[in-house]
Amino acid sequence: MNTRSRSLAWDATTAIEALAAADTALWIWTPSDDQMRFTGATRALGLGPLAPECSGAAFTAVAIPQDRSLAERILKPQAEGTEVAVRLRMRDSETCLWRGVWLEDGLRAAGVVALETKFAASHVDQLTGLLDRRAFLTRAGETLTQPGEYELVVADVDRLRRLNEALGHERADLVLAALGARLNGAFPPDANPARVGEDEFAVIVPRGSGAASERMREALEQPLRVAGFDIYPTVSIGAVAAEGGPDASDPAELLRRAELAVEQAKTAGRGGAAAYGRALESDSLSRLALEADLRNAFVRGEIEPFFQPIVNLKTGAVAGFEALARWRHPQRGLVPPDEFLGLADEMGLMNDLGLMMMTQSSRQLAEWLARHPSAGKLFCSVNLSVGEIERASLVEDVARIIAEAGLPKGALKLEVTEGDIMRDTSRAAETLTRLREAGASLALDDFGTGFSSLTWLAKLPFDTLKIDRYFVLTMDKDEGSAKIVKSVVNLGRDLSLEVVAEGVENAGLAKLLLEAQCHYGQGFGYAQALPAQEAEVYLNESLADGTAPLKARSA
Repeated sequence: MNTRSRSLAWDATTAIEALAAADTALWIWTPSDDQMRFTGATRALGLGPLAPECSGAAFTAVAIPQDRSLAERILKPQAEGTEVAVRLRMRDSETCLWRGVWLEDGLRAAGVVALETKFAASHVDQLTGLLDRRAFLTRAGETLTQPGEYELVVADVDRLRRLNEALGHERADLVLAALGARLNGAFPPDANPARVGEDEFAVIVPRGSGAASERMREALEQPLRVAGFDIYPTVSIGAVAAEGGPDASDPAELLRRAELAVEQAKTAGRGGAAAYGRALESDSLSRLALEADLRNAFVRGEIEPFFQPIVNLKTGAVAGFEALARWRHPQRGLVPPDEFLGLADEMGLMNDLGLMMMTQSSRQLAEWLARHPSAGKLFCSVNLSVGEIERASLVEDVARIIAEAGLPKGALKLEVTEGDIMRDTSRAAETLTRLREAGASLALDDFGTGFSSLTWLAKLPFDTLKIDRYFVLTMDKDEGSAKIVKSVVNLGRDLSLEVVAEGVENAGLAKLLLEAQCHYGQGFGYAQALPAQEAEVYLNESLADGTAPLKARSA
């Protein structure tokens, strides 16, 4: 070895000096001798009473109370490669983390001791201060070494994406931080409360120690106020039962099962709950198959627009259609939109879907206008998906689609939600203006259900307001709904906007809307969304009869 090699070599003295400088100590545990030896920064860490060696009982005595039973268990010989970790209450009430691994077929264990903050980057979620996913799985595995019945519970914050869109990521992070603090206060440390995903929290508790799911819901669903907004969070909860002991299930597998139960809970809507069962496995496989089929559906042209008529309430003539996506699956037939639209959103396919719907609907509308000149200024509405208004090439795509189809100005109507507008109103106003200039007309969808701003509404280049169907459906029974409908109609007229009422189920509702001087009606009372061929038949019949057929009363 040359001089340079000798200068780079490590010896025991150098290693100990480095450990001391880093406020870290080494330990070796030999259970056959009941001896734990320490070296390194023992005095700085407050390990003086235990160094240079101590018994297992002395070590267990300085473990934090909630980790003492765990310390007793993991000091017993375990399989080679088994990881161990215990928290020790040491100097100035700070917590040290004692962690390591079993060696030589369980004859010895060795590892390091350092302040818990030294390990925070890999064990603590920085936003909430709870355990992260990896640390939770480690702690859950340690808990499950003790025989008994346990329950692992996961709570998923409903509509976190919508919260991000409405408040922005920084404010949404404040919500998650507050929820983490509440969860930490609702469960003891040995439940190992953790943030295991962007919007997921988890605990593991002994069964019979209280209704963990209900306690978690009570903690997380309390209202809170963030940056001037009142937030009413809801969670979907999944739970799985587990047996502790030598044959305990892998904690990662248990967490997967609990998350499957969460997905099942979500099918019941916001605030649902479900327990894991074997049937969920087949449901999960079906979901995987559906995801693969959905990707292929775009390539094979299985997704197509259906068209729901929009009728002039005064004349009874069909004024236009709203295009709604439908999936013709080769084996399953017509897949309901609520079964694939959410999936398309999760898979990041909504922009592709929106582009396809605009393209196909514009081509179809151009064909109808060419074949039925007596239809007048027929239009077709297409919904922009959440966030699509912020897509960089949206305006260019719309201009190209209108030009290629040869549509007259305003024939393609784009529907935008209030949430999309209010997230960044200045930017939205610029994009909407450019869309108008590109030849599209614009509708504000579900007006009255979001963060309405009348100041901005007067400035934004909308042509149309759409009243949410709930208010229309209940206006003949609820005086409040009737007043809201009339107010929106009057507001639209004052701002020179056309008003479309969704949810027209029968002639009685159409009559009330006409008396309120609403311009257009849309709903099952006229027709459900129809395939293109049937929609053209409906258009033909209404042109021949002079009015669109309307049900006398709801079925």
